Amino acid sequence: MLKTQRAQYVLERLEELYPETPVPLDHDDPYTLLVAVLLSAQCTDVRVNQVTPALFKLANTPEKMRKKGVEEINAIVRPCGLAPKKAQAIQRLSEILVDEHEGKVPANLEALEALPGVGHKTASVVMSQAFGVPAFPVDTHIHRLAQRWKLTDGKSVKKTEEDLKKLFPRASWNKLHLQIIFYGREFCSARGCDGTVCQICRTLFPRRKSPIQTKKA
Repeated sequence: MLKTQRAQYVLERLEELYPETPVPLDHDDPYTLLVAVLLSAQCTDVRVNQVTPALFKLANTPEKMRKKGVEEINAIVRPCGLAPKKAQAIQRLSEILVDEHEGKVPANLEALEALPGVGHKTASVVMSQAFGVPAFPVDTHIHRLAQRWKLTDGKSVKKTEEDLKKLFPRASWNKLHLQIIFYGREFCSARGCDGTVCQICRTLFPRRKSPIQTKKA
């Protein structure tokens, strides 16, 4: 099966499995999504969703958050890990949003990446899920599955993103990146599948016998 054929099969099969793709992180608007995605770095979505209600009760707008102390924010987000840096980033980016963006999250990738604690993946998630702009954020699940399905060589997360964008229609990116994450969590996890177990892996590579070693994100 050619790479383009594998990509087409993945696209069709994931659409069958996940016709609906609700955003895993609870949020009410672009700002609360931005904060939730920032907190999700090296943390599960479940844990983030347990923490954000208290955080957004404390402050759910940049105007309110900028007035809170870093230690006050840190006390709430501590369960997410890397809390001191995340708390500082949340407080500082809130200041910047008020001072430079009229209190609004910019619908611009470069402007988002310039915010404290906001890398390319976080910015891409906000662009796709808050503003509907086609983007293909690559997390550990996508990086792993793209290698198992031989859609990329996995040299880097950046390369994986570039390869997937070339293979899949632009209109599918926002939904597909979530579909791959859902599938990776449910059927093709790091420990639950080694490239020979799940249904998609077996369909794409029916003769594969040896486990596939993937490069980490």
